[in-house]
Formats: sequence, structure tokens, C-alpha cells
Amino acid sequence: MKSKRVAVYCGSAGGNDPAFLAEAEALGSAIARAGLGLVYGGASVGLMGAVADAALAGGAEVVGVLPEILSGSEIAHRGLTRLEVVPTMHERKARMVKLADAFLMLPGGYGTLDEMMEIVTWKQLRLHAKPCVLINTANYWDGLLAFLDRAVDAGFLKAENRWLLEVAATPEEAVKRALQGPSILESA
Repeated sequence: MKSKRVAVYCGSAGGNDPAFLAEAEALGSAIARAGLGLVYGGASVGLMGAVADAALAGGAEVVGVLPEILSGSEIAHRGLTRLEVVPTMHERKARMVKLADAFLMLPGGYGTLDEMMEIVTWKQLRLHAKPCVLINTANYWDGLLAFLDRAVDAGFLKAENRWLLEVAATPEEAVKRALQGPSILESA
């Protein structure tokens, strides 16, 4: 039977609010407790490192996918179940999509926003039907959520597509929503 995994998109920085790192650790632990594997960007630093370390500590399989441009730096996590090095950022994203049954998002910067928007766009285009769940740690994503509501009001986003990006208040709620997704249930 195929191992069930969730991809986590998040920052390679830790942010300046201790709640961000605490939430990343809580998510890694929740993933492990649920018996899921983790797929993420392969870094040992910031929220990425925190979620990976917590998942590993809980006994979860952790697969990192790192583009070659970053593989020579010291950020690569060397303690993972598996670290895959791919040629480009585009191949990293495609590989993570192939490996994951759901997508969870924590705070981050441009890279996190890019990955989140691409995976939700793919869901809108029906390229996948996997859960996409944003964890709104310390109300970090409130501005983005307001923007999405504005996009609906302005006629650039269909109201029914606004909810393709689900919102969870806690890591536990996010993992529960991931478990309710069609791809995980269908493969069980």
C-alpha cells in the first residue's frame, strides 16, 4: 500500500514571532501522530527544519526535495529519511506534488506564497483534487485571505473557487482536513 504523505510549504526562516516555530513543530508532531509522511523543501533551517525535525522525532517518514542550486549550501537537511536533489525549482514543485496526498501551508515568504498559489491554481484547473489547507498561525495570512475575498468581490475569482484554499486554525485541524481528502481516503 502506498504511504500517505502531506506536503508542507513554509519558510526557510523562523520569523520573529516564537509562535511560528512552535506551530511548525506542532505540525510535524501532528503529522507523525496521524501516521502520515512529510514531504517538504529539504532545508534544515527555519520553519522547514522545525517541521521536519518534529516529524522525524515522532517517527514519520520525511522526504526532502531540494533543487541543485541549494544543494551545495549548508541548508540541506542531512538527517532525513530521504533527500532528493532535483535540477530546478520547477522540478522540485512537480516532484512534491507527485509525492503528496495533501498540501499544508505555514507562514513563509515569496517561495511559500508561490508554491501555495500554484497548487491551489492546479486544483482550480482540476489537475488534482487534493486538500490545500492554510494554517493561519498568529493571523499571519489575514491579509491574503482579505485579498482573496476582494478578488471574489471584484469578479476575478469565482466564489466557489475561493474555498479551494481551506483555512485551519491549528496544525491538528489541518491534518484532520488532509485526512478527509479524497486522495487519501481513496488510496486507503
